[in-house]
Amino acid sequence: MMLQNPAAKYRPFAPIALADRQWPNKLIERAPIWMSTDLRDGNQALFEPMNVERKMRMFRTVCEIGFKEIEVGFPSASQTDFDFVRALIEGGHIPADVTIQVLTQAREDLIRRTMESVRGAPRAIIHVYNATSPTFRELVFGMEKPQVLALAVSAVRLIKQIGAEMEKECGTEIRLEYSPETFSATELDFAREVCDAVTAEWGATPENKVILNLPATVEVATPNVYADQVEWMHRNLARRDSVVLSLHPHNDRGSGVAAAELGLMAGADRVEGCL
Repeated sequence: MMLQNPAAKYRPFAPIALADRQWPNKLIERAPIWMSTDLRDGNQALFEPMNVERKMRMFRTVCEIGFKEIEVGFPSASQTDFDFVRALIEGGHIPADVTIQVLTQAREDLIRRTMESVRGAPRAIIHVYNATSPTFRELVFGMEKPQVLALAVSAVRLIKQIGAEMEKECGTEIRLEYSPETFSATELDFAREVCDAVTAEWGATPENKVILNLPATVEVATPNVYADQVEWMHRNLARRDSVVLSLHPHNDRGSGVAAAELGLMAGADRVEGCL
């Protein structure tokens, strides 16, 4: 049966309690750290994903443009992505000043496969994520908050353990990136709790920073609300001097660029995105 007033089924997004927000008065005075995810996020968006040859052309192009951090694939998701990461490393295609990044879900088998893909690289960022919002916790995973937090911490512990072994064996230096996926729809105090637990488990220091990435996985509100969320995290995270605060805006409302700009004004250090 058709609703008499279909618009009434939608609830407005709750405003962020940040009465003294500072970002509207800030200027963007320096470039952020840029991280290209064209080879991963961009590739996933294609009807026909790129093969290794096309990926190699794209990698070289992104390097020529000047990116120093490049997410090169999701190696546990497909053999093509795994093979491409291995081709980059074994063929010596990674410039000395470029760090590759790979994505994995917070599952032991996928983490182990992902770590194996970067073996022998000079440096690699392992980007691990798990969804933290109420809808995903309750409907998708059937988890309570403590279980979601424990999943993130156990994933980080495994990456840290394998990374230490790998550095001894072949000299590969592992950096950590963590995303509370669906951050834009997650309660801020819980997002902070999970992120603080991750940086504590890693042992983040100003010399060994963790990248905490805040995805607007779904644009559930306007860019100013995302900026409020970012500023709240920027002001309330533990070990802020040991964190690179990263943005990952999506564009389903057409506000991805605005969200990135306002997020930088709100205190972020880094932007992930596709050309």
